[in-house]
Amino acid sequence: MKKVLVVSTLAVGLSFAHHGVASLGSVGLEGPGAPLETSSSATIPEGKWLLYLKLDHVKWKRYSFSEFPDQKDSYHFWTYGIGYGLRPWLSLYLFIPYYTKKEIKSKDGGFYSYTNSGFADLSLMAVFGFKYDKGFKLVPRQESLDDLMDWHFTLYGGISLPTGNPNKYDRSRDPKGEFEPDMSTGFGKPSITLGFTATKQLVRFPRLTFVFDTNYIKFFEHTYNYTEDGRRKKYKFGDEFRLNTTLAYRFYEDMDRKLRLDALLEANFQHNQRDKEDGVKQSASGGSILYGVGGIRLYYKSMSLGAGIKVPLWKRLNEEGQQQGSEGKESYRFILTLSTLF
Repeated sequence: MKKVLVVSTLAVGLSFAHHGVASLGSVGLEGPGAPLETSSSATIPEGKWLLYLKLDHVKWKRYSFSEFPDQKDSYHFWTYGIGYGLRPWLSLYLFIPYYTKKEIKSKDGGFYSYTNSGFADLSLMAVFGFKYDKGFKLVPRQESLDDLMDWHFTLYGGISLPTGNPNKYDRSRDPKGEFEPDMSTGFGKPSITLGFTATKQLVRFPRLTFVFDTNYIKFFEHTYNYTEDGRRKKYKFGDEFRLNTTLAYRFYEDMDRKLRLDALLEANFQHNQRDKEDGVKQSASGGSILYGVGGIRLYYKSMSLGAGIKVPLWKRLNEEGQQQGSEGKESYRFILTLSTLF
């Protein structure tokens, strides 16, 4: 029988790191391992619910204030999620993000802290699961442990809803506010996500699981309330492409106590297109980054706790010397996830 216990969900990132991206998939206590940042290929069992919480704490590298008078300091991305198994091969998700963004800014020869917090754009996702076992098949209602070692795949897609506030401005230095779309908690327009995953628990070494995930996020131009020269500002965040892989190793297990501990090693590649303001591509935006993630995942009965550190290993930003506060310029990201299935 398939013993499904946990779902690994959600991640965050973007140029300027101003939004979160969901990673999806459920795993069993005795089945394949589940990543932190990479989406796995397991679906939620039919009729089951998933509750999920994730924290992505981002600490930015700081530089000389003579070079950067205003600098991003830290972000906290909280994401609350709920999922439902509509069919064994079809899972639905709702994600509710809450962001806190802090930067240090110059004023009158000194500095002050500006923080923007609030609920961000809601996200709806659907996951379609299938497998390969002498041909492609929909994920069945039940699978043996041997069946779980087959190649499993998902196609997933989703849309964000513009429920966050894109129009909150810092007015400490200018009464009319300062236009900083990357410090907002909403995009103002929906965004669309499409992705694909593949997962394989190795038959000859079943403690090891390989996971592959790729996705594309499309953003659209939004007209803000902020005006300049009598015209309202228009801004579009750059589209994103991601390519992720994970090795999950079952380090410890005690089936009598329903306890399991996995070690995780992930590689996350991300390419961000340039942002556009009033239709013009922006400097100091966009580029490519390769992240490394090291972490653990602890399973106990129907619950899972994951934790890890994510750091940039390589980057090629478009104007790296000007991109303090852009993705790839983090000191580190601390990731914590908690999920339960019922």
